[in-house]
Amino acid sequence: MTRRPATPLPAPKARRRLRETAALTQTQLATRLGVTPGTVRAWESGRTTPRGRKREAYAKLLKTLAEEETTRQAKQEREREGEREDDGKAAPEPAPEPGPEPRPEPVALTPAQAFDALYAFSAPALVRQTFLLTGRREQARESVERAFHTAWERWPEVARDRDPVGWVRATAYEYALSPWQRLRPRHRHPEPPPADPGDRTLLNTLLRLPPRHRRTLVLYDGVGLDLPETAAETEASTVAAANRLLHAREAVAGRLPALADPHVLHRRLAELASNERLRAAEPPTVRRGGERRARLRTRAAIAFTIALIGTTALTLRTAPTHYEPPVSPGQAVRGVPHRVAPGALSDEELELRQKLRDQLQDGPERLSPTLE
Repeated sequence: MTRRPATPLPAPKARRRLRETAALTQTQLATRLGVTPGTVRAWESGRTTPRGRKREAYAKLLKTLAEEETTRQAKQEREREGEREDDGKAAPEPAPEPGPEPRPEPVALTPAQAFDALYAFSAPALVRQTFLLTGRREQARESVERAFHTAWERWPEVARDRDPVGWVRATAYEYALSPWQRLRPRHRHPEPPPADPGDRTLLNTLLRLPPRHRRTLVLYDGVGLDLPETAAETEASTVAAANRLLHAREAVAGRLPALADPHVLHRRLAELASNERLRAAEPPTVRRGGERRARLRTRAAIAFTIALIGTTALTLRTAPTHYEPPVSPGQAVRGVPHRVAPGALSDEELELRQKLRDQLQDGPERLSPTLE
């Protein structure tokens, strides 16, 4: 049976832009679709993707918003054209400028080549940024590699995204800041701090911030994203992201007054990430690692399915087909006379038995009348 392809959706940032252009809040959009505002935030940040009827309804609503935006833009363009025509009646039309030279067509890359190019371009910077979130070098490298493993497994979706680096960055940050990281044995052994005292103090200050505030600060003052993009990547509203950023800056300035200026803070964050010698693995190694993890998960799923089928078959084979009531335990009964065993037959009993044996089995003979 052929499976119908999923309805295409715009990129997460385009979804947010269409909603904001239509002057809709996440709560209003969630009410139209019958979901929660948190679900809409997850869709607009790219962390989750709608499926089934929710996806079709979401795609239809976004298409309607895009058509309305196109209509408004066309109307504004016609108004501007009318204004230019009115101005052109009084002033001579300028000579047309020469058009730009045609650019050569880009060379099509294979999926593996495109993935390797994305990894080589963004992985080193992502490892340094993740180090600012965790303070652990090995965890930063592992988080970025796991994020690229996921990206390679879902490569068609990542390749069509308008910001593939942002997609991988959000996945790496989620893995690095997961609460389950504290349960790993590696987390119990601290890593050596930075050699420079200033870097060590700044890193300790960052690690004392709540994870959400720390992530917002790194995205806005470290990576250089604007506030709407930071809010979308952290799955928060713009107001919430601004409040987190202000609280994080106040906490950093409270311990390090010299970093109260955002420009100085941005420079220090870049220096702290650059002073650590953090290296990322080679792209083919990461790609093969992702493929190996996918194969292991597939084999584990197949083995689990086979074990489940075998257990079900064994249960059906050995399970009883009808209800058997339990046998109650025996109890001693008192007051009943013992059973007497039969003894030897008397002469009368022997004569009676012989008489019964001599008679016919089908009854006595028919009596016939006789003359006397």
